[in-house]
Amino acid sequence: MGLAYDTNEAVQIPNVKHEMLEDAKRKVKGNEDLSDHENEEMNMTAAKSYVMEKLEAEAKAPRERLLKLPKGQAQFLTYLIKKYDEDYKAMSKDKKNHYQLTWKQIRAKIKMFKGIPEQYNKFVENSSTQES
Repeated sequence: MGLAYDTNEAVQIPNVKHEMLEDAKRKVKGNEDLSDHENEEMNMTAAKSYVMEKLEAEAKAPRERLLKLPKGQAQFLTYLIKKYDEDYKAMSKDKKNHYQLTWKQIRAKIKMFKGIPEQYNKFVENSSTQES
């Protein structure tokens, strides 16, 4: 990668409004020919365009989720899943639901829990070994 003191000079972003004004001025003057200096400015590209391309590629690359639920919350959700399976309304009425979560909030938390394979796989392994 590279660093630039002034990013506006390093990576030229075309200014549509400025270009439209220049075109309008040329049409008013009747001068359709560009001077060499103006022509060079329009064709000039960034000196280190590979840096910009690399940054764009990194930004578009999929990111690894680093989200993990706290241990206590994961234990609470595993308790609810083991006891009630998919009955979210019964989960909301459970005596261990100290925070008085609604059934929709519990459903969302369980969906998030299932979306974290690192923690959810441990739960699946533990429940399968206990059943055997």
